[in-house]
Amino acid sequence: MPSSKPPSSSASPEQPGRPVAPEAPELIWLRPERTGRGPKPAHSRDSIAAAAITIADAEGLDAVSMRRVAAALGAGTMSLYNYVPKKEHLLDLMLDAACGEYRLPAEPSGDVRADLTGLAHEQLTIFRRHPWLPGLVIARPGIGPNALRYTDHFLAVTAPTGQPGGTRMEAMAMFNGFICQFAQYEQSAAAGAKWQAEMVGYLTQAAMSGAYPHLARAFATAGPPADPDQAFERTLDRVVLAILAPTR
Repeated sequence: MPSSKPPSSSASPEQPGRPVAPEAPELIWLRPERTGRGPKPAHSRDSIAAAAITIADAEGLDAVSMRRVAAALGAGTMSLYNYVPKKEHLLDLMLDAACGEYRLPAEPSGDVRADLTGLAHEQLTIFRRHPWLPGLVIARPGIGPNALRYTDHFLAVTAPTGQPGGTRMEAMAMFNGFICQFAQYEQSAAAGAKWQAEMVGYLTQAAMSGAYPHLARAFATAGPPADPDQAFERTLDRVVLAILAPTR
């Protein structure tokens, strides 16, 4: 269906002869960082993202605001909007800057299982460095230059499986989702020892009630709580095996 908006070259009906300004792109990645005119900007997207990440690492994502970032840079809050038009753009810049921390090899080794395992550990390390990041990864799609670099690398790593590109994109979503959820659970367990103990007690009580026989049998054979790193390795191995499995 054709757009109901007039083309940018047409005249406004309210003000004949005055051209209608084209609508600015919603995605920050479609907006040029510099127009090439005027003096060199005092700040860059990289410096703005770095300042925001420093605040988020210290105080959490909720502490990040345009005012706080501007203060950290020694800039006026309103002047920051010349670089980052809105808060969502700032989050996109932060997400992509964090994606730039991946130490990706120039080429995959060809051992898909080993490469995926290494990539998972790399991602978990970044999530542990930035506790606010897993929630942002789940909430917002990463499509900036660094995120696309990661995506391209994942597709290169999984190319030997012979699976279609769409299937491998789905596999990447599953792979990233598992690591995000593990990192978030790890943070919750570390931050709430009392909550963790109460949860174990509650589930034990529920299993012993007789109302959940399958849960009771699972608890009876579960053994002591697993070491988090060992649990990550075991679950990661299952996720990788699922990615390697032939498609139906």
